[in-house]
Amino acid sequence: MPHAPTHLRVASVNVNGIRAAVRKGMREWLDAADVDVLTLQEVRGEAEHLAAALPGWHVVNDEALAKGRAGVAIAAREPIDIWRTELTGGTLESLDSRGRWVEADIRVGDEVITVVSAYVHTGEDGTPKQDAKYAFLDAMTARMRQLGPLALITGDLNVGHRELDIRNWRGNVKKAGFLPRERAYFDRFTGATGAPVTGVDGSTGPGLGWVDVGRRFAGEVDGPYTWWSSRGKAFDTDTGWRIDYHLATPELAARVADYRVVRAPSWDTRWSDHAPVVADYTL
Repeated sequence: MPHAPTHLRVASVNVNGIRAAVRKGMREWLDAADVDVLTLQEVRGEAEHLAAALPGWHVVNDEALAKGRAGVAIAAREPIDIWRTELTGGTLESLDSRGRWVEADIRVGDEVITVVSAYVHTGEDGTPKQDAKYAFLDAMTARMRQLGPLALITGDLNVGHRELDIRNWRGNVKKAGFLPRERAYFDRFTGATGAPVTGVDGSTGPGLGWVDVGRRFAGEVDGPYTWWSSRGKAFDTDTGWRIDYHLATPELAARVADYRVVRAPSWDTRWSDHAPVVADYTL
């Protein structure tokens, strides 16, 4: 007899420091959100801080070499037996992916879904920071080709793919986060599997076939944005960026039952400068 479908609710959020997020109300939100798997970026802490922040959860994480920087984690209701952190294949001889990539195999019934929490470099055009960002995106591309049919990459990927993803896109075409070369990676990520894809920067390469769940679910609309600058009244006027993603393999994307960006009702009720991105998958 076949198993009844199970909804796996996956939430992803850049917490901008796990200890600060808890102080500002993250745990109260999480208690009400009915999440099965939580992926975190910019943890800025160690395993002990995650354990204190998420009592009762099973957590795996990868810390940055520099304390108080970056950091990614995956928390689940059930124990995580298989997880990995190594990301190789970048264009730099020594790619430092510490604190930026962790993946876990989550078993749901008879199926296994690989969930990734990724935190791509912010970058800065014309500097070594941007070189590191491209190297990371190269390594990420290589890993995406290796993951199985049920895989999900979540996190702060620090690139607005299309003009719909940034309210003030015209003012950012020469800035990290919206550079044509960066966006071309996403053209290939979401291009038809194996088909030649010409990126927005004119580069060409084969499509990987992954699905941007947020864009597919929202349609051709502005946003919905997931991050807002602290400058001016960006949050109040919804002058934001959509840089937090769920990228799913086609087989998993076909099972999306719901998707939403949980934007705080007001500036003073936020517990991070990013909004959680939540999706339900039928397994």
